[in-house]
Amino acid sequence: MAGANATAGESSAEHVAGKWYSVPDLRLCDHRFTVPLDYSVDRTDSNNLSVFAREVVAVGKEEQPLPYLLFLQGGPGFECPRPTESRGWIRKACEEFRVVLMDQRGTGLSTPLTTSSMMQMKSAKDLADYLKHFRADNIVNDAEFIRVRLDPDAKPWTVLGQSYGGFCAVTYLSFAPQGLKQVLLTGGIPPIGNGCCADSNYRASVESVIRQNEKYYQRFPQDIEIVHEVIKHLAESEGGGVLLPSGGILTPRLLQLLGLSALGSSAGFESLHYMFERVWDPIMVPESPKRISYYFLKAVDNLLVFDTNPLFALMHETIYCQGASSQWSAHRIRAEHEGKFDAIVAAKEGRPVLFTGEMVFPWMFDEIHALRPFKDAAHLLAEKKDWPPLYNTVQLNNNKVPVAAAVYYEDMYVNFKLSMETAAQILGIRLWITNEYMHSGLRDEGVRVFDHLMGMLNGKKPLF
Repeated sequence: MAGANATAGESSAEHVAGKWYSVPDLRLCDHRFTVPLDYSVDRTDSNNLSVFAREVVAVGKEEQPLPYLLFLQGGPGFECPRPTESRGWIRKACEEFRVVLMDQRGTGLSTPLTTSSMMQMKSAKDLADYLKHFRADNIVNDAEFIRVRLDPDAKPWTVLGQSYGGFCAVTYLSFAPQGLKQVLLTGGIPPIGNGCCADSNYRASVESVIRQNEKYYQRFPQDIEIVHEVIKHLAESEGGGVLLPSGGILTPRLLQLLGLSALGSSAGFESLHYMFERVWDPIMVPESPKRISYYFLKAVDNLLVFDTNPLFALMHETIYCQGASSQWSAHRIRAEHEGKFDAIVAAKEGRPVLFTGEMVFPWMFDEIHALRPFKDAAHLLAEKKDWPPLYNTVQLNNNKVPVAAAVYYEDMYVNFKLSMETAAQILGIRLWITNEYMHSGLRDEGVRVFDHLMGMLNGKKPLF
């Protein structure tokens, strides 16, 4: 172990620690833990996973007895950031903590479930049965497994949860509060109702998505007509779309998915606008056909990261399920608003084409090349009913762990109203409600956000 009470490079059957190395102003140590796939059954070699965690400290603090802070990344299905220097919230946190960046199971270096590795599964059922172990309940089990092995004294640690990482932190509060000293949530208070909360989540989110579209076109009104042209071009193309460099098909509804990345974070509007600036190839030879540029098609592939992080598409709706199936919730809720979201009709009628938000649809497993092999498994997950609970409201009602949360008033990904309903269930939680930041507040102004939340817990920010 590489903490203050252990030596870098030590190892055991369950934990292998590397040696310290450097990036500017930080010292890093890699840890690999062998954990059960399923914590409810006896362990076997075939029932194990590797979970990777990177320990980060400020230079010169490798041997100091600093407390641990675990960072839980947004997602589902995304790895932790790779620090290249001391900056943002990591720099601030390293003033008083040993930061642990844990790749959630199935991501990064934690037995990654990629489009190629998942092909090893013999059937769609085998894959679906495997994936059921990759939700917040087992992410918390992994965190507890790591905590008691990383620190010989097994002290409770601080957890910082961003977005889906915040959902995981609320699961942590529900089932393993003994491992927590304090919890910081940034844009990550989940809906916690019984059954499947996906329907209520998407219904609540529709208005936020529409509002973000309106704001986008107010900023860049010239894009209304440009998007109309693109939609008409795609609809009139052979096969109803244009081939992407990745092998997928850019259809009108796939183009609308650009809202997932572009409408909910800082600089997203600008990035989308600049993409559409270069959507068409120039006509250099008279009478040449109009073509969407390779630049634009490649930019679409780069924004839709389902090829590198397929777990997001496969597991996204399962994060809302407790004892009930999602049944392709986003697809059903979109159908209730199809008059607003039908891109082809909107283009014909001269209305702004609406981009969609954080939603996954069944047709993506046809039109996105990397997801096609997992179509049947995705349908099995959408129909699965016997999902175990992710939250314990009785425990949350009696919570004793200090919790501070940044709640972003205009968060497109995590609905404000639903966040407030859940916050009312967590005893003692302190809320910082702000419209200064979007969902990406921790990434954009990490020092201020982290400092503000810590101040709420350590007495620097008054209660009223």
